[in-house]
Amino acid sequence: MEKEAALVFSTGYQVNVGTLSSLLGRGDYVVTDKDDHASIVDGCRLSFGTMKRFRHNDMVDLERVLGTIPDNAGKLVVVDGVFSMGGDIAPLHDIIPLCKRYGARLMVDDAHSIGVLGGGKGTAIHLGVNDDTDLVMGTFSKSFASLGGFIAGAEPVIHYIQHHARSLIFSASMPPGNVAAVSAALDVMVDEPERIERVNQIGDTMRAAYKKMGFNTGPSETPIIPIIIGDMNATFLTWRLLFEEGVYTNPVIPPAVPPNLSLLRTSYMATHTDEQMAFVLATFEKVGRMLDLI
Repeated sequence: MEKEAALVFSTGYQVNVGTLSSLLGRGDYVVTDKDDHASIVDGCRLSFGTMKRFRHNDMVDLERVLGTIPDNAGKLVVVDGVFSMGGDIAPLHDIIPLCKRYGARLMVDDAHSIGVLGGGKGTAIHLGVNDDTDLVMGTFSKSFASLGGFIAGAEPVIHYIQHHARSLIFSASMPPGNVAAVSAALDVMVDEPERIERVNQIGDTMRAAYKKMGFNTGPSETPIIPIIIGDMNATFLTWRLLFEEGVYTNPVIPPAVPPNLSLLRTSYMATHTDEQMAFVLATFEKVGRMLDLI
């Protein structure tokens, strides 16, 4: 992660809950993107700090919120590196100058970008802004195919979290089998970078194909590709027909997404074959035409 230190928790959820609740004290402020993961919201709520939110990836609104916070208050901006529903990337190039202008620190939740962006090292490395990113969180339940999570940053900060994060201190350690799985997955990421290139190539190919068919893929720019349908009932019907044809997707409805933005979440692995992807696309086209979605 190219950071001084890191700390491992039993789950990724516990990373955000423990880190945020321990760092944010009375008089501090935390500013979150409205599309941030629920674990970030819960970590903020469990802290003694004040939570404020800004519209998704809206830098004008972020600056407005930062401008309402007292100059002498502690400030932390927390964003997902890759957003789990839209598959879009946080504009760290624009967020960091605002953090510097208003004296805020920056934490990035890289649950969905470790192993995918930046040669596998995440969003800040991908965008070339790692030195200006104070904390990076990751989970082992995505590209590591295991269980657990970590927080990485400056050694004094990680040391503080180690001795104050209740979800670390008062929880069990990761089981040895999960640790071994994480270690093996990390070896694959380091030794076989072609897999990282492959998963991104698949994402680009599938996104372009869906758009050509006429599907709405939203702001996706990663191997997480939403198929935005809008109507809740139509979303479940599409899911069911795809499932019956042999393609599994994740149906996502409010409150996980805004009203009228129900979607099917598709995500891809480096081990998916061209033949499998061709089958998926043909099935989506068949069901899409059947339901007049395209």
